[in-house]
Amino acid sequence: MSSEKSTLPLLPLRDIVVFPFMVIPLFVGRGKSIRALEFSMAEQKHIFLATQKNPNANSPAPNEIYEVGCIASILQILKLTDGTMKVLVEGVQRGRTLSYQKNPNFFEVEVEKIHEETKMTPDVKALMRTMGGMFEEYVKLNQKIPLEAISSTNNITEPNRYVDTIASYMVFQTEEKQEILEILDPSERLNKILGAMKSEMEVLKIEKRVHGRVKKQMERSQKEFYLNEQIKAIQKELGKRDEFKTDLDELRQKIKKAKMPKAINAKADKELKRLELMQPMSAEATVVRNYLEWLIDLPWKKPGALDIDIKGSRKTLDEDHFGLEKVKERIIEHLAVLKLVKKIRGPIICLVGPPGVGKTSLGKSIAKAMKRKFVRVSLGGIRDEAEIRGHRRTYIGALPGKIVQGMKKAGSTNPVFMLDEIDKMNSDFRGDPSSAMLEVLDPEQNANFNDHYLEVDYDLSEVFFICTANVLHAIPQPLKDRMEVIHLSGYTGDEKLSIAEKFLIPKKIEEHGLPKNNITFSKGSVEKIIQDYTREAGVRNLEREIAGVCRKLAKKVVETGKKIKISIIPSAIPKYLGVEKFKRNQDEIAQDIGVATGLAWTEFGGELLSIEVIVTPGKGQLSLTGKLGDVMKESAHAAMTYVRSRAKEFGLQQTFYQKLDIHIHVPEGAIPKDGPSAGITMAVALISALTKNPVRKDLGMTGEVTLTGRVFPIGGLKEKALAASQAKLTRIIIPQDNEKDLQEIPVKIKKNLEFYPVKSMDEVIKFSFVNSFKSSKTRKKSSKSSTKRSRRSSSTEARLN
Repeated sequence: MSSEKSTLPLLPLRDIVVFPFMVIPLFVGRGKSIRALEFSMAEQKHIFLATQKNPNANSPAPNEIYEVGCIASILQILKLTDGTMKVLVEGVQRGRTLSYQKNPNFFEVEVEKIHEETKMTPDVKALMRTMGGMFEEYVKLNQKIPLEAISSTNNITEPNRYVDTIASYMVFQTEEKQEILEILDPSERLNKILGAMKSEMEVLKIEKRVHGRVKKQMERSQKEFYLNEQIKAIQKELGKRDEFKTDLDELRQKIKKAKMPKAINAKADKELKRLELMQPMSAEATVVRNYLEWLIDLPWKKPGALDIDIKGSRKTLDEDHFGLEKVKERIIEHLAVLKLVKKIRGPIICLVGPPGVGKTSLGKSIAKAMKRKFVRVSLGGIRDEAEIRGHRRTYIGALPGKIVQGMKKAGSTNPVFMLDEIDKMNSDFRGDPSSAMLEVLDPEQNANFNDHYLEVDYDLSEVFFICTANVLHAIPQPLKDRMEVIHLSGYTGDEKLSIAEKFLIPKKIEEHGLPKNNITFSKGSVEKIIQDYTREAGVRNLEREIAGVCRKLAKKVVETGKKIKISIIPSAIPKYLGVEKFKRNQDEIAQDIGVATGLAWTEFGGELLSIEVIVTPGKGQLSLTGKLGDVMKESAHAAMTYVRSRAKEFGLQQTFYQKLDIHIHVPEGAIPKDGPSAGITMAVALISALTKNPVRKDLGMTGEVTLTGRVFPIGGLKEKALAASQAKLTRIIIPQDNEKDLQEIPVKIKKNLEFYPVKSMDEVIKFSFVNSFKSSKTRKKSSKSSTKRSRRSSSTEARLN
């Protein structure tokens, strides 16, 4: 083995080792490397190729480049459009770097050319034959090497060229290839490659065996399953378990940072150990990973002391909502106690009222006032108990229930948690979600709320729960018992006016892009919209009507320009909203005989209920129409029986009903109606029809009647009073037991209404009719004598004041 020296340009290579007799294309982009190629092309067309120790180094130092490399000749060079060069080189012989020349433009080195011995000995010949057979088997196992490689090596007789050609085809790491390049003895190189090839063939055989085993399962599984099984089998054979080590370490760190309670932290550690023993891509591992992520993401850390500002909180509530004093007072009370005690169990408040009065939006304001996070969950239409408590982890796609999901979303242990439409939950064969809510809404139990998915206790005791509902009767009694119920009645006309002026009009002007200072609504125009275009307890329809006006104004502004000034007056409202939808005054309606006005409560607020009675010749039949419920039908029969029992006092024959058919009808027949509070109204309408005595047209009434004529209390008095005020009634008959409820009615409403508390039908009759009644006894006295009529009223006589 002889050597000689020469000076050549050096081209450092990344992740490539070039062997002698190897033809390979190279892409060159670094400035020094391009200049080295250009110099080489201009001179002897030879260049020295050596591999970098660190492939990521952009400007390697001489000590970062291997000494042993390959002298190559440049066969072809091509300049690409992006400034890089593609060069085709062929390895000629090995070389060793002796020294680096001082050249600022490119690496230039003094290279010692290494001439190898090509002497064929029996040992080398035997090694070559062994390698030939093994290489042929290796090529067949490894699909990355073309079959032409076998024929290209069969015709080579020189040992050094033979072994270098085979080495160039082998799939080794860069360090291994460099080690082979640095071995100068051909027989030693043959032995090195034989050992590496045997090891690689063992891996390839295992891979082939794994491939064959997994391929049999392909018919009954998807491609993803096949890939997972292949990875598992490879890991089993090679014993490698490092792929998910980083993920497991991350989970371990997150568990430490989550600050879970001791028992739950132990549970999380136990699940993490289980995960470490599982195959990373198995379905069970995914379930455990998801479970741990849920535990980590939930808020466990107790919040610090809150800076409670009572005055600021009150100001926030007043800015966001008009009225609703009961709710605001309750929140301020809670904050006051919290400031004194520092820790208090979260209350469970249920806001009950008609739609559109601000129950849902009030939750956000409460959270803002209390400086807490707000989360809302809608319970409308939920039928499955698992929606509240979660699904067990054995089910595919299992998740925690809505309560735990809400807590994760809130990110704190003491949010304001709104359970919207709690009265709209249903139950079926999947369970009763309202029963699952019993634990959530029980202050004595919710400190240890157990979700089926988590399987650990979660503390909900610091959560401020707010439930909303339209009606109370749809909420099960045990659930209702756990909540502090606050009734929100409908808004009065003045309250609606204030809400429109302070909130709705500015909001809609901004939403429709109208100039704030150029658009004004007069007080009369807003009142006209309220009285002539809406009939509701809340303000949703009012908001829609104002939005309708704003749309018309937006069109006008676009057509004429933003500088236009528009003032909305009452006479202009029909131009924007069309004809009036409701009659403002009931004075225009003529009062007919047999018609009485009752007051009804619905989940949308108070309503007027007109009850009509017609008497015709017949056979004593009582007909009830108007889609009445069972309770209302029973009230009609009770009223009829009462009238029959007092027939004499009304100047009727005892058998009057035998020759008459009586028809009771409640208009708006498509709307279902039920409840006992129309009892006195039906009795008054019956008496009016039978005696031809009209009922006062400015009078409304509500109360349950018994067979003996007693008047029982009813509910929803405030809503009924609001409806009467809106309809311009001036008098209301109410049960005496409801007199205590009058304090809940706003003062402005009470000023416009005169209330008549009554105990019996005698008092109802006294206040109801246009013409006063005379008993049969009084009439007999009048016919026998012309003496002055007694002013004292007997027990069977009622006069109207």
